[in-house]
Amino acid sequence: MRHNDVIKSIRYTLNLDDVEIAEIIKKSDYNPTRSEITAIFEDDDGEGPDSSDELMAHFLDGLIFHKRGKSDKHPPQPIQIPVTNNTVLKKLRVAFTLREDDIMSILKKAGFKINSPELSALFRREDHKNYRPAGDQVVRYFLRGLTMTHRPE
Repeated sequence: MRHNDVIKSIRYTLNLDDVEIAEIIKKSDYNPTRSEITAIFEDDDGEGPDSSDELMAHFLDGLIFHKRGKSDKHPPQPIQIPVTNNTVLKKLRVAFTLREDDIMSILKKAGFKINSPELSALFRREDHKNYRPAGDQVVRYFLRGLTMTHRPE
């Protein structure tokens, strides 16, 4: 799924503005340029260039720090590039403190049915024999369900 679309969806879900998005990215020690931030939200038709994997990785890590705070016990992990749909799901699960049943509930609320083994396959390491890549559809339904959960109106 396009990085810009994920960021826009999280922006809507949490009711954030451009400045707050930039602040979230800065929390993971990356200083986005004004043009990087504006490029995310100017691309309404999905035809323009997508955000870099580096920017997306820093946004997801910054979102974790924004929602949960920085941990003194655990040093920050290096960013993971490339950012795949599975990475997006994993980082959002951590940021929103979601368990497996929470994720299944969110997906069900958005109209997507998935069973426990299929879901756990999305969160496995890539070298695991039961790993499955997450498709764009799963991420879209997850973001839609997350929005329905956090912005019920």
